[in-house]
Amino acid sequence: MKPLNLTDYANELGFKAKQASALMARAQTAIKNRALRKLAELLRANGDALQVDNARDIERAVQSGLAAPLVDRLKLTPQVIETCAQGCEQLASMADVIGEITALRQQPSGIRVGQMRVPIGVFGMIFESRPNVTIEAASLSIKSGNACILRGGSEAIDSNKALAQLVQQALTESGLPADAVQLVQITDRAVVGQLITMPQYVDLIIPRGGKGLIERISRDAKVPVIKHLDGNCHTYVDDPCDMAMAVRVADNAKTNKYSPCNATESLLVARGVAAEFLPLIGRIYAAKGVEMRCDPQALAIFKENQALGAVNHGQAASENIANLTPILVAAQESDWFEEYLAPIISIKVVADVDDAIRHINQYSSHHTDAILTRDHMHAQRFLREVDSASVMVNTSTRFADGFEYGLGAEIGISTDKFHARGPVGLEGLTSLKYVVLGDGQLRA
Repeated sequence: MKPLNLTDYANELGFKAKQASALMARAQTAIKNRALRKLAELLRANGDALQVDNARDIERAVQSGLAAPLVDRLKLTPQVIETCAQGCEQLASMADVIGEITALRQQPSGIRVGQMRVPIGVFGMIFESRPNVTIEAASLSIKSGNACILRGGSEAIDSNKALAQLVQQALTESGLPADAVQLVQITDRAVVGQLITMPQYVDLIIPRGGKGLIERISRDAKVPVIKHLDGNCHTYVDDPCDMAMAVRVADNAKTNKYSPCNATESLLVARGVAAEFLPLIGRIYAAKGVEMRCDPQALAIFKENQALGAVNHGQAASENIANLTPILVAAQESDWFEEYLAPIISIKVVADVDDAIRHINQYSSHHTDAILTRDHMHAQRFLREVDSASVMVNTSTRFADGFEYGLGAEIGISTDKFHARGPVGLEGLTSLKYVVLGDGQLRA
């Protein structure tokens, strides 16, 4: 059998995508919405078959020793499938922004000048582990009138192939070109190098995966890249705060799920509430097996507390925290930068909101950071001064997600400051062009 020529293969994908993008750009809203609703229907109807394909991927991943957080991301559970289906339906119910003209103003010359929202054209999506990204990317591509080329990780190849087949079925049954969404069918990593250096076909690259992947693509790409490198998210417990709410939110932000990039990795606590708050959250983290990497002040408070290990362990309330030293570790400087994606959290006592903002802007990856407070002025300062893509007040960082933001789905999260920032949904896959309306005006 003749070896596959990767350059020819990548160029064929690009050519087909470019051809399909022209058809997608002029597709009627009703037809795009029909495809999205059909995709939701197919996902629900094929749930059992999808899980069979996904089980093969998971088995290979476990046998190959893939890290537990990545195996967790690989799972295509009924809940994940249903969320994907709901995302498609949410997108179908949203207004179509393509062709929308805004800021139309008449100039002294008599011409009217505005901006029209248009598709990007063709985007390449390179991602690892999460097969649901296939549906998120495809559905957003359909709604935004783009074409896309998807390259998932080898660990999810069976799941991604099955999902992509459903996408193409939904497209063709709705009267749209199947090539509007193409999945790279081979696992050779060299294909990525081809895709990111084809500006004649690809208008945008979106990497979604580990730091190494994203750094490589950002370095080598010859087309624009939307990205974020890390998800070192912070939750800051302010003085004053609603103590019960702060405990609930700090728990959810860390332990709701460890592997996503929007999980809190660093907990900052104002000195004025630290003595009360830390033992409360510490008991919960200890019960859930979360390792706490603490600065000296936090460590001292924990070691003074006499009941941290009592919750859910059947231990006497008087047992000293020293007996839980496996989960209490002195933090190193590197911990303030770390994205753990695991049951580990760094904890630091800060003087006040000013100290918290300074710490976050120094160590954060500018993804998502939250303040838990009763002080309106502190909340407003935090919102204005924390330099991150999503900044939150009195809620969990786990909400930093396109579906939760009402975007229908997200193509990824961007910590860049140009074009798109935060969860990238429908509008992030569009561009603006100037439109000028005249009636025979001549420039003097």
